[in-house]
Amino acid sequence: MNMKMDFVNGSTQKCFWFMFLPVMAAMFLNMAYNVVDSLWIGNLLGENAYAALTSSTPIILILNSIAMGATNGVAILVSQAIGAKDEGAVERVISTSLVVAVVFSVSVTLLLELSLPWLLRVLNTPDETWEMAKDYLSIYLLGYVTVYLYCYFTAVLRSFGNAVFQMAAMLVCTVLNAVLDPIFIKSIGFRGAAIATLLSQSICLLFMLVYIARKKVFRFRAVKFEKRMVGEIIAKAVPSVFQQSIPAVSTGFLTSLVSWTGITAIAAYGITGKLEIILFYPAMALNMVLTNIIGQCAGAKRSDREKDYLKYSMKIGIVLLTVLSAIVVGFSKPLSGLFLKNGEIAEIVAGYFMIVSVGYVLNTVTNCFLGTLNGLGKPIKSMLLMVFYYMIVRMPFAWFFNYLGLGLNGIWGAVLISHIAASAAAAAAGKREMFRQISVL
Repeated sequence: MNMKMDFVNGSTQKCFWFMFLPVMAAMFLNMAYNVVDSLWIGNLLGENAYAALTSSTPIILILNSIAMGATNGVAILVSQAIGAKDEGAVERVISTSLVVAVVFSVSVTLLLELSLPWLLRVLNTPDETWEMAKDYLSIYLLGYVTVYLYCYFTAVLRSFGNAVFQMAAMLVCTVLNAVLDPIFIKSIGFRGAAIATLLSQSICLLFMLVYIARKKVFRFRAVKFEKRMVGEIIAKAVPSVFQQSIPAVSTGFLTSLVSWTGITAIAAYGITGKLEIILFYPAMALNMVLTNIIGQCAGAKRSDREKDYLKYSMKIGIVLLTVLSAIVVGFSKPLSGLFLKNGEIAEIVAGYFMIVSVGYVLNTVTNCFLGTLNGLGKPIKSMLLMVFYYMIVRMPFAWFFNYLGLGLNGIWGAVLISHIAASAAAAAAGKREMFRQISVL
């Protein structure tokens, strides 16, 4: 088993960029992958179809967040075992967690296929888009096992310091989706976009399995499955799942509030979500990278290296998000026009980004501390911070401002307030935990 990158003893800058660049590239390829559907649907099928896609988005986000969160929990255990140089533990974690991943993803697929109509009603999906959203999601859900396993294998590969293949796999998936989308949409309609997504995801997973088998990056041995380890995996995965899923739940809640304003507002909110990916993915990449890097450092009991990586990551993140935020805020109207050419929609999108703006830099600070807490083996603290971020601040404030009659701008203001509160809380919790770790050592 090849331990490819030594984060504990290597150069801070070299190790950081070795992980961050390919993860960042993979995230932006994932962004392109998601935006492709939106561009084709908006330009070929119009506003109602785009609104249907927006109504489907909260469920898709929750599912993807569950996959990313659960597999990130596995990555914590793998990274710490690698940092401790315990190859036996690495094999046990991988063998046990892979079985759990397959069983769990199949169970979630069956459950959601059965409960899909109820979920769409809960999300206040308009009658005009309800049937289209149901058709799209019923097909999309068939590929959830492939999505989950893709997240699983990329998380394990990152634990070994191999982030490059995630980028390569995502490139294959994005190109396939870009090619298949217009073909299936023109021949089948709205459901064609879901079929194209399903096919591209399946081929991407196959590509990844072939790579892992040929390179022998790690071994899966059924005899290494340990029933007692399932509880430990769940203990790390559940907080990470909640941590990743809470933003998606918040998006669903805000979508339901926006839905009362009409189809145009739903479509505009869907476009803000696509453009926000440009600003959220770098923060998410920092979170994921720090989870793996800090995990190795924690396994080796090197708190000095943990601090080095956190400081450097925050510096890079703040500079990067300042530049990206300025671009998106400044060009939000023409960017909106790429999806739907509608002046009213463009005004709503521009108003959203003008209000939230600085919040994206603060979100990067939040994610750096969340990734550090995850790597230190404290995903429950990260989860509680996310509960505070979204469920205690954002969602209640959005509802209250909407109740006061402040409309869409009130909802957007709640988003900014939540970014401010979360960054302060995450910084305080992260610094306290790192100080506690130093005191124990």
